[in-house]
Amino acid sequence: MLPVDGAGLSLAFAPDRRLPLGASDDTAALAERLQFTVGEGPCQAAHATGERVVAGEAEIGSRWPAFAELLTTRTPFRAVLSVPLADELRGIGALDVFLAPPRDVRDVRLPDVLAVATAIAATLSNPTTAPHREEGPAWLDAPAADRRALVWQAIGYVNAGLEVSSTDALALLRGHAWAQGRDLDDVARAVLEQQLPLQNLALDAGTSF
Repeated sequence: MLPVDGAGLSLAFAPDRRLPLGASDDTAALAERLQFTVGEGPCQAAHATGERVVAGEAEIGSRWPAFAELLTTRTPFRAVLSVPLADELRGIGALDVFLAPPRDVRDVRLPDVLAVATAIAATLSNPTTAPHREEGPAWLDAPAADRRALVWQAIGYVNAGLEVSSTDALALLRGHAWAQGRDLDDVARAVLEQQLPLQNLALDAGTSF
């Protein structure tokens, strides 16, 4: 329905607790993971402020340089629009759309994006159209959400193993991901499967990202 090259849905329950629900394709899913890996980007900003974010290539580069570097080297996208969801998802949900050249933000009408976001929120909030389980909406069991849950587990593992705070544990995981050119979700899985020794994270503690 929109002239865009990718889209994704995500929730943010707290700072650094961003949960992807799904994406239009693997590249859009990667764009979300890259933002979460560096902890910055237009979608992160939309969640933090509750305001819509419309960012072209120049603005992404100036406001979120770490994300811009990964976005331009690992995806074809150069512009992003992020719109908070309404209804029961107000304050936690967002629709993110991505554009690749020759498209840019001028090719997308914001009212159209808002209309799609409204329809999505209504569908996800309606128990007759969105299956529920005892613990909550069934869409929380999406594969992307399960993958992200490994990060929370890895934070606890690093917290206990290296005797650092949860904030520092997340910073160590992000630093290693940045240094190795990997996604934070992948690094978390490697830590939990003991493929990545905790000492390696400690060695990367001085990495700037």
